[in-house]
Amino acid sequence: MCAALTEDQALVVLAAGSAPSLHNTQPWQFVLIDDHLLLCADPNRVLWVSDPTARALYISCGAALFSARAALRAMGYQPRVRQLPHPEYPLTVLAVIDAVSGRQPTTAEHALYDALWRRRTNRGPFSDERVPESVLTLLRQAADQEGASLRVLDRRDTARVITLAEEAGHQLSADRAHQAELREWITSGQPDGIPVDALPMRPARSPSPVRDADFLAAAPELRPQAAYETHPQLAVLTTHSDEPEDWLQAGQALQYVLLVATACGLSASFFYHLVERDDMREQESQWWPWPENRQMVIRLGYGPPPAPVPRRPLDEIMPALRELRMA
Repeated sequence: MCAALTEDQALVVLAAGSAPSLHNTQPWQFVLIDDHLLLCADPNRVLWVSDPTARALYISCGAALFSARAALRAMGYQPRVRQLPHPEYPLTVLAVIDAVSGRQPTTAEHALYDALWRRRTNRGPFSDERVPESVLTLLRQAADQEGASLRVLDRRDTARVITLAEEAGHQLSADRAHQAELREWITSGQPDGIPVDALPMRPARSPSPVRDADFLAAAPELRPQAAYETHPQLAVLTTHSDEPEDWLQAGQALQYVLLVATACGLSASFFYHLVERDDMREQESQWWPWPENRQMVIRLGYGPPPAPVPRRPLDEIMPALRELRMA
């Protein structure tokens, strides 16, 4: 990669900026310096109340990193990534991305890149159609390839997690600091945050398979009621360890899983507030019985595609070189 931003590099950064993030905060910056593309955490977009450990920030930036990798491969480059730590750079630098000429992209790599622009978080109702085991196998393989695991929950464990998630949602809806922070990210006409139309609808029954209690408590207007699926399908993305580098890796695995799901016609949304509440309270998980470390709870199913949410423009996520402080 050269020091002047090329059309390919701009497209890679825009592709990275399409990744999912908690409350659509898009907590990343990209800087091109000394022929390296640097992925940086944006400290101005930290959720100090709901993400005190920065777990969600690392996961979000990891998803952006995988998106950049997927874009490079679709263009015929071979990405070379050095993940944190980087003693020669500030602590905000999470990964250094280089690219060299590579083999021609495969049909599957082209499909991932196409899915990257179509992926949306879908908080609406899904149908009761079950996700085939063949598709779940592809999702597990995607997580495995990125150093994580995907545990698909059976109906009993799904029901238990949904019940506990409702409890967590009510706890967060009663937390004034959390609600105040959440309201800052429910927006209209902004290039970030969650538009009101992208919030969940009011579930017709409880407990529901969607994060509704704290979101709707913070919403500026009443959402319409809807009937959600009777038998939700949940999967939990996990890692072996639970350090910042694992969170960054989990984000890459998460985005790979989501892009494969999108390519297979699936919708997805998240039950991250279970993890969020535990991090806020500095407590061990009381709901996760397995030895792996849970990073993200994913709801999978079939639903109509939602409208796209806003994205920050290139000049916001790629600041001038002088803005990178080398101290």
